[in-house]
Amino acid sequence: MTPEFALTHLWRLAHGDPDALARATVTGQDPTLPSTFRVGTLAAATIAAAGLAAAECHRLRTGVAQTVDVSVRDALVAFRSERYLRVDDGPPPELRHPVTGFYETRDGRWIQLHANFPHHLQGILGVLGCGAQRDDVAAAIRTRDGAALDTALAEAGLCAALIRMPDEWAAHEQARAIAALPLFEIERIGDAPVEPIGGGDAGQPLAGLRVLDLTRIIAGPVAGRTLASHGAQTLLVNGPHLPNIAPLVIDNGRGKRSTWIDLRDDAGIDTLHALARDADVFLQSYRPGALAARGFGPLALAARRPGIVCVSISAYGHAGPWAQRRGFDSLVQSASGIAWQEQQAAHANAPRHLPCQALDHATGYLAAFGAMIALARRAREGGSWHVRLSLAQTGRWLQSFGIVPDGLRAPDFARTDVCDRIERIASPFGMLDAVRPAERLSVTPPSLARPSVPFGTDDACWL
Repeated sequence: MTPEFALTHLWRLAHGDPDALARATVTGQDPTLPSTFRVGTLAAATIAAAGLAAAECHRLRTGVAQTVDVSVRDALVAFRSERYLRVDDGPPPELRHPVTGFYETRDGRWIQLHANFPHHLQGILGVLGCGAQRDDVAAAIRTRDGAALDTALAEAGLCAALIRMPDEWAAHEQARAIAALPLFEIERIGDAPVEPIGGGDAGQPLAGLRVLDLTRIIAGPVAGRTLASHGAQTLLVNGPHLPNIAPLVIDNGRGKRSTWIDLRDDAGIDTLHALARDADVFLQSYRPGALAARGFGPLALAARRPGIVCVSISAYGHAGPWAQRRGFDSLVQSASGIAWQEQQAAHANAPRHLPCQALDHATGYLAAFGAMIALARRAREGGSWHVRLSLAQTGRWLQSFGIVPDGLRAPDFARTDVCDRIERIASPFGMLDAVRPAERLSVTPPSLARPSVPFGTDDACWL
């Protein structure tokens, strides 16, 4: 699987204009980072697809075609944007709680815990009945069998994953449910008149479009950031009670405004309904069905705002027994055999993750890609649309690429090796050094000139 072939697959799956592919160039190949998986192919293809969709949106509104160029190396730098972030020349960001990680169980299996949110950590400690230090957790897990502990934590609504071999995962009921789904879905869910892409100044492909971003951590926020980089007015909506990880808020909040809306009360629900009535894209990464219970399911949104494009991102997909299971990129890697395969390739004594949050970032760029394809279809044929993706479906696609022989021998690159990809911008958090967009568009280069801002900086309204 080459980056060019992967891009072609994405474009054809989305029924993009075949002529547009001739205007896209992807350079480089795996391995570029130490991994047995083709993470460079995944990065370059998904970013190039999003860039090409943006270029097509611009061509539809102006008649001007442009070229799109992405290198595997630059795409992988973008896939590790959070680790290269610096604030006021400070230290690298701390993204993980010490309890998060791999643990060996009584029966010789391994399990991964995800304890970066305080309520998840406290829940895990409650199930284990142990202290809060990593050694306490390790000792408690050594008294439990892996599969039973995995089930107990999931039933408690907590975040963990038993390390599975690829064949073991393939036989799992959830893996079979995912295998029955396409990589992503772009579905027409209602009738609506044709709407042009944006309005007014067409200096950027998505200028004049409005995006509601109800996402956290990486995948969804990357999607919203990508749409913002191509000119969309993107309003980040967060609840005051929801936990976050500060460096990710700063990195992925670039290009966005930010407001508080509390969906636990009627006033907050009314406010979000008012915003959605004037939105073009409604982007969310709650578990399947969670927002629908408050009246924000795709069909309800399309009834109130015909022509809306809804984008839904989940961990394990919208079908199967794990559809409601909480998950993160690293947990999907663990459950699906990726962490096991990286361990085997490295001859390591414990599971290993990919050298970047590849499933998160790829799913984010695919979500932005799907949203822009849907906006282009709305401009040609009208309709309301629903785009659905999951980390697990993206992971399955990555696994289908095959392995890179001796891929782990590839040299890693540190922040000092990627200075050409870093831009400096003043923000309310301080002076930021952050990774610039990887895709190069010849007429409308993407830009994240608007700095990230603290939650609640902006009123809950459109400009």
